Amino acid sequence: MGKRDRLSGDEIARFVAAHPGWAQAGERIERSYSFPDYGASVGFVMRVALLAERRDHHPDIELSWGKVRVAWSTHDAGGLTALDLELAELTDRLSAG
Repeated sequence: MGKRDRLSGDEIARFVAAHPGWAQAGERIERSYSFPDYGASVGFVMRVALLAERRDHHPDIELSWGKVRVAWSTHDAGGLTALDLELAELTDRLSAG
């Protein structure tokens, strides 16, 4: 199975169970992150944006003061793929550092 092939419900459920904070919302997975201020939130968004550009796969991002919501989905696959899960894990790593 390729990184852009749509995943089964079981594969998505296993990922969500193993990755606290992530939740399935329809045909995507999403997570909210908290930061001490607006600048830290913007910095995180920029790191996610650079990751997305390098991988040519772009999330939906919602930015507010001290909070960022990131949602991954592969629109042309009609749902979630292994690439979304991989980038969700990388997003978690970016939030930690």
